[in-house]
Amino acid sequence: MLRPALLAISLAACMGAQTFNAQPAAAFPRRVAGDPESIARGKTLYSTNCTYCHGDDARGGENGGTNLIRSDYLMKDQQGEVIRPFLENPAGQEHTVKFQFTGSQSADLAAFIHSFPLNSRDPGRMRPPTVVVGDRKQGEAFFTAKCASCHSPTGDLGSIATRITNPRTLQQTWLMPPVNRPGSDTNDSRVPPTTVTVTLNGGQKIHGRLGRIDDFIVTLTEDDGTPRSFRRDGDTPKVEVHDPLKPHKDLLPTYTDSDIHNVTAYLVTLQ
Repeated sequence: MLRPALLAISLAACMGAQTFNAQPAAAFPRRVAGDPESIARGKTLYSTNCTYCHGDDARGGENGGTNLIRSDYLMKDQQGEVIRPFLENPAGQEHTVKFQFTGSQSADLAAFIHSFPLNSRDPGRMRPPTVVVGDRKQGEAFFTAKCASCHSPTGDLGSIATRITNPRTLQQTWLMPPVNRPGSDTNDSRVPPTTVTVTLNGGQKIHGRLGRIDDFIVTLTEDDGTPRSFRRDGDTPKVEVHDPLKPHKDLLPTYTDSDIHNVTAYLVTLQ
């Protein structure tokens, strides 16, 4: 048995050896901070185009969007060079919406998403306590100028804050209302699906729910459930798309953060 003094010396020696041989833990890789102005522009783009599906923190939203922070596309991207072609040509990929971002917009969007903190534990989900931080009167003025031609605070939106009690959900709903789909539950916050009218050479008009449309084909489903498809050659046959969300989509690139919060602050008062 070692004497206490010798035991202490032996332990110290062992600890010293372990300290000497220990390798420092590798630091989690960090990306160089992006340009603040680019990040600010990217935040605006993200808020109006991406938040609805992917959430405020890009880690997946309540409407089915995936975690962008962990996606292969973002991991491989540096300044939008991977993100831009993915968004512009989503055919055959898991993304379903086609955007028309410029190169600089893609770079700004990438800079913003890359600005989210990331480590091995991914401690995101740091949401503000409420999104109701805007000015109600300014929101009412914006609503009157931009929305009142289609919506009424005493008509279709009457008591909207009672029907949609979560302000965050309410905000996302008016930014991009959910579309009715076959078999889905319907409520006052949903809008009819996109329809299409195809006019044949003889003048016959075929109308139905739009399925697919590109430069070569258009497909639809008639009201009785009959599926139809038509080959396209330029403007033949004549095709008219009726998208109930077009006014909302046209406004998306024009909203500022203040507009979004102001309108939300106004809508939560419609009870």
